[in-house]
Amino acid sequence: MRYYISDLHFFHKNLNFRMDERGFESVEDMHLYMIEQWNKKVKKKDEVVILGDFSIGKAEETAEIIKKLNGKKSLIIGNHDRFIKQRTFDSDLFEWIHHYRELNDNSRKVILSHYPIFCYNGQYRTNKKGEAKTYMLYGHVHNTYDEVIVNDFIKQTRQRKRILANSDEHTSIPCQMINCFCMFSDYQPLSLDEWIEVDKQRRANMPIPEDVNVR
Repeated sequence: MRYYISDLHFFHKNLNFRMDERGFESVEDMHLYMIEQWNKKVKKKDEVVILGDFSIGKAEETAEIIKKLNGKKSLIIGNHDRFIKQRTFDSDLFEWIHHYRELNDNSRKVILSHYPIFCYNGQYRTNKKGEAKTYMLYGHVHNTYDEVIVNDFIKQTRQRKRILANSDEHTSIPCQMINCFCMFSDYQPLSLDEWIEVDKQRRANMPIPEDVNVR
């Protein structure tokens, strides 16, 4: 099984009372909970793709966290993942490390980037049922006003129609961009299908932009 998650921010204690307001009493409590949630879900043979900002800690302490997490772990590099540039970091703790990658997940293309990509490769592709064949998974924006902007773009794009090649038929644009922010899944890595459902439910309950309380 392959899972995805983003922006865990190990060692980032300020996120308990700023921006995310995670609410843990200490960074140690945050670590214990995130590790517990991860290992409840992930088995040793599972694969987890981390969509950036895994840790702001140093190489040695970050390595200790990685060793405590189940599964085979891969990393899309985030802007806070400075530990990977330190000479003492063992990159073999990850299966692979990239800034950007495209993978196949159960006959669907998955675009992986720490940053949301508005015009991603394959965004117009659908199967015979009209279902999206490509999903853009991202992180970076957490649940800030930048996420509101991304959500506005997704909504507007889905409402637009385009003419299919060699046809007069108009069809909507799928625009399947999913923020895999760890707080949206209670710090558990999720499969693509699970993230699709989480995203669907989140959008069904999403307030209009004027009502969003962002920091």
